[in-house]
Amino acid sequence: MPDLIRVIVLGIIEGVTEFLPISSTGHLLIAEDFGLGARSELFNVGIQAGAILAVTLIYWKRIWQLLTQWQERGNRDYLFKLVTAFAITCVLGVVVTHYGFKLPETITPIAWALLIGGFWILGAEAIAARQADRKEVTWRVAILVGIAQIVAGVFPGTSRSGATIFTAMLAGTSNRPAATEFSFLVGIPTMYAATGYELLKVLKHGAAAHEDWTALIVGFVVSLIVAFVAVKWLLSYIRTHRFTWFAVYRIALGIALLALIPAGA
Repeated sequence: MPDLIRVIVLGIIEGVTEFLPISSTGHLLIAEDFGLGARSELFNVGIQAGAILAVTLIYWKRIWQLLTQWQERGNRDYLFKLVTAFAITCVLGVVVTHYGFKLPETITPIAWALLIGGFWILGAEAIAARQADRKEVTWRVAILVGIAQIVAGVFPGTSRSGATIFTAMLAGTSNRPAATEFSFLVGIPTMYAATGYELLKVLKHGAAAHEDWTALIVGFVVSLIVAFVAVKWLLSYIRTHRFTWFAVYRIALGIALLALIPAGA
């Protein structure tokens, strides 16, 4: 398979999976392990940034409202909660990076994360269904979402969007669109920061000359376009549907991987 086709396929996978609660990192690693070839960390984070840009474009009116109308109490409180969640992620991210605490990016832990995450989604949906429909994002939700982002980063296959959406739902924001919006908005600075961090590492260690920038740009653009379509669809879907089928998919994929992959792989 030509390398350009591999890059396009990886961009499509990233665009589809970044904001669906099925783990983009897990799917990229699975795809790379099953024949698409390993890519640099900068490539993986860079095409994630393409998906984040798609969400930035989709939510640009909301972002502009928060930045220009922060004098209004509701907007100001919401913005502060976003900043708090992001700050918690940054602080914990520094700690995790310093101590090197992260599971190996191999198929077995990814499979378990997919499987456990599927049951987590089913449980969260069941609990949220018994709660009153609450759109408010509390400080408790903001703090726990910030922590959830780091948990997703430490355990490949968890899904950042899945961890944050369902943490928000369990913590009190039981309304799916409201929980999803907060998850996606806090993911914007988080993933831009991650991309910037990886870029600085590449430049610092002189690895930029060895990076396939053409592949990264193509993957970025493909991811941007596909993610825009995927997120638009998801935001429409969750108005009238639960996340149940995503949980079923995760559980089925996790079981299949555990059955097919040798132990320790």
